[in-house]
Amino acid sequence: MLAKWLKRILIFFVGIFVLLNIMAAFHAYKFTHFYAGIPPAKKPDQMNFSEKVGAIFVGVKFSKSKVVDSFQVKHETITLIAKDSVRLESWYAKADSNAKGTIVMFHGHGSSKSGMIKEATAFHEMGWNVFMTDFRAHGNSEGETCTIGYDESKDVLAAYEFVKAKGEKNIILWGISLGAATILSAMDQFNIKPNKLILEMPFGTLMDGVKGRLRIMHIPVEPMSTLLTFWGGIEQRYWGFDFRPEDFAKKVNCPVLLQWGLHDPRVTQTETNAIYKNLASHNKFLMIYVQSTHQSLCKNEHEKWMSTVGGFLN
Repeated sequence: MLAKWLKRILIFFVGIFVLLNIMAAFHAYKFTHFYAGIPPAKKPDQMNFSEKVGAIFVGVKFSKSKVVDSFQVKHETITLIAKDSVRLESWYAKADSNAKGTIVMFHGHGSSKSGMIKEATAFHEMGWNVFMTDFRAHGNSEGETCTIGYDESKDVLAAYEFVKAKGEKNIILWGISLGAATILSAMDQFNIKPNKLILEMPFGTLMDGVKGRLRIMHIPVEPMSTLLTFWGGIEQRYWGFDFRPEDFAKKVNCPVLLQWGLHDPRVTQTETNAIYKNLASHNKFLMIYVQSTHQSLCKNEHEKWMSTVGGFLN
């Protein structure tokens, strides 16, 4: 009798394990894909019962971010081709003949270059050329698949090489969230050498990024963060547990400004401190914005952002 019950218990837990892995595989796939031409995903309180059940078990489809060109600075649209032949759309806004250099900008997950207009305008007003790129599967760039920084590193490389080919000698890379983490990945993979970096709220590791996503969705972090990291990497053909921007930071020896919002629910202070500690640069600064969450620091604490960033760039 005991053996029979133990067998049933074992079958039950194996079934739970299999179900969790199936759910994680579906969620990982949905989280790394964006689809053009579909409406934005509903919030949980807008879903009916069957939609909520479907969202829990297989996730929801996310619409591809749209570009709204409200950038008031004169700019041209540039098409880049990444190393793996993905077409990327960028905006290039030149300053006057006395430009201080070029700032190459990268947005966060699910956003686009439209989401960086506030920062781009501020940089241009400071006297810098600005180059803004939609990551693959975002905005007007090609593709539906986002690898959370792994393949997007090729997008950073393409933008950097374009600006460098223009003869630019003073190249600054700026990124927010996924954009910041991907800059670190690109520097690790391709050994690019910008003059300075401005990193805003990069996640420490891919699994940390997954945990942050789960926290804002009010889903228990374990075991789903481990399963999502595993399946997300497998589906995108890389080992997700090795995607660690905090370790990539060890190759960074140019001046760095690392910025973080004190009330950020997605990126923790522990992650931020780990990245800062690992930065190989002897000229590095950490600025904490005490009134901000995981958002545009330029918009939310504009005067502090202008003073901090302006001082770092001068």
